[in-house]
Amino acid sequence: MHPRLLKTFLTVARTRNFTRAAEDVHLAQSSVSDQIQSLETELGTELFVRSRSGLKLTAAGETLRHYAEEILVLTDEARAAVEASSKRMTGTVTIGALETIASVKLAQWLSAFQSDHPDIELRLKVAGSGDLLRKLEDGEIDVAFCFDRDRLDERLAKRRISAEPLILIAPPAKEPATKSGDLAALASMSFVVTEVGCAYRRLFDNAFDEAGIAAPKLAAEVGSIGTIARLVAAGAGVSLVPRLAVADHLDRGEIIEMPWPGPKRTVSLMMIWRRRRVQPPALKLLLAAAGDGFAPAKPTDVHPRHAISSRL
Repeated sequence: MHPRLLKTFLTVARTRNFTRAAEDVHLAQSSVSDQIQSLETELGTELFVRSRSGLKLTAAGETLRHYAEEILVLTDEARAAVEASSKRMTGTVTIGALETIASVKLAQWLSAFQSDHPDIELRLKVAGSGDLLRKLEDGEIDVAFCFDRDRLDERLAKRRISAEPLILIAPPAKEPATKSGDLAALASMSFVVTEVGCAYRRLFDNAFDEAGIAAPKLAAEVGSIGTIARLVAAGAGVSLVPRLAVADHLDRGEIIEMPWPGPKRTVSLMMIWRRRRVQPPALKLLLAAAGDGFAPAKPTDVHPRHAISSRL
C-alpha cells in the first residue's frame, strides 16, 4: 500500500466526499476515485459505501483507517531517522499559524531562522485555529502557532512560548468609563466577541460568570480579530482581544485601549506539533529555537518579560 494512496484514502474518509477530497489533495476527482479503486482492488474489499450524508467507511475501511494513520506516521519517522543518522540539517518544515501571529510574531523570526539555516525550506500556511489543528492531525503541517486550546488530540504535544496580554478596546470617541473593579459598568456595554471555543472568549465569559454578573449584550460574534478591530473602530461595541493582534490599529489611532477591571488577563501563545518517536531534524531544530524568539507585545512604557517555555 503506497503512502500516497493511504493519504488520499484518509482525506476521503475525513471529508466523506470525493470532490472535497480532491480539492484538499490537489488532484482531479477522477484521480481520487482511481486511487481509492486501486486500493480496494489491492485489498480485495470495498472501503466506502454511499449514504445520505455522503461516503461512509465500511467495517474494512474503518479497520484500514487506523493502520493507515500509523503507517504514515512510521513513514515520516523512518525518513526522520535516516536524516538524523546522516547528520544532514536539511528538509522542509511546513508551519501553520493564525494570520495575526504570522504577521506580527513569525515574519521576522522565520526570516532570521532561515538566514541561519539556509538549507531548511520553510513553508507557511495561514488558517483559523480549528483548521490548523485539523491540518496538524492530517499531517498537512508540521507545527501550528495559535492561542491555547482546552483540549487536544492525545497525539499532539504543545508548548507555551509566550503569555500575551489581553486588552479592552473601544472606538476613539468612547470615554473610558470603567473604574478599577467595576465589572458591572462593562456589563452595560455591547461587546464584539470571538467565537465560542476561543481562549480569550472563554476568559471573557468566565470574568462575568465568576463575578456573578449577567453577561454583556453581544453585538456580534466574529472569527477574525482584524474584523473585530474594524467593527470596534466603527462603533459597533467594545472587545477583549490580545494586544499583539490590534497593535497596528492602536498605533494608527483607529481604536483606544480602556482599563480592564481587576487583574490583568493574558492568553497563552502555543506551539503545537505531532508526537513522534523521532522528530525530523529540521523540525526539531525549529521547535528548539522557537522559545527564544518571542516576547509579549506590550505598551512601550512596560518592560518586556521573558517568554515562558518548557523543554521539548
